Amino acid sequence: MTVLELAPGGGWYTEILAPYLRGRGQLVAAVPPTDSSNEFRRNMATAFRQQLAERAAVYGEVRLVTLDTPATIELGPEASVDAVLTFRNLHNWHKDERMEQVIAAAFRVLKPGGVFGVVEHRAPVDSALERINTTGYVPQAWAIERITAAGFVLEAQSEINANPRDTRDHPNGVWSLPPTYRGGDVDRARFEAIGESDRMTLRFRKPR
Repeated sequence: MTVLELAPGGGWYTEILAPYLRGRGQLVAAVPPTDSSNEFRRNMATAFRQQLAERAAVYGEVRLVTLDTPATIELGPEASVDAVLTFRNLHNWHKDERMEQVIAAAFRVLKPGGVFGVVEHRAPVDSALERINTTGYVPQAWAIERITAAGFVLEAQSEINANPRDTRDHPNGVWSLPPTYRGGDVDRARFEAIGESDRMTLRFRKPR
């Protein structure tokens, strides 16, 4: 399979996907350019590329395309990949007002019958959309609605990344929790006990 990972950040899932696909598939990572207008993304892009270069035995076959919302969404030729995966990125694209465009680009780059896998911080059912940008949590029903509006069919849902300990009402949103701990030492033990966020895990398919 050719698998496209959208916005891999520090490469936590890349480290799983790259060796799994090495020699029997292709991993493509959609990352910001090193000259991105966003300083955080520039630094992240540089670190990610350095990681690929320093561990060529693991990452030597990874190919890069450009994703730097809101400016650039260049995921590759139409119908060229078998699966597109994204881990905890919907809220960022929503903040950049480009979520629908990224989803549409994912639909375009997928082959008919291809899979779109989504993991995202899950908001309470009655949470207002205005809270996405400040909390990082996304309403699951709304996410499904927006993704299926692009033409995808929801195929499966899993609770494998659910966390019932997460009350989702933290002072710094999802970033209060590990691994970010945006509040520093304030209530750190409590956030450690909660663990990482409650997350939706969804599998969509592009119709044949």
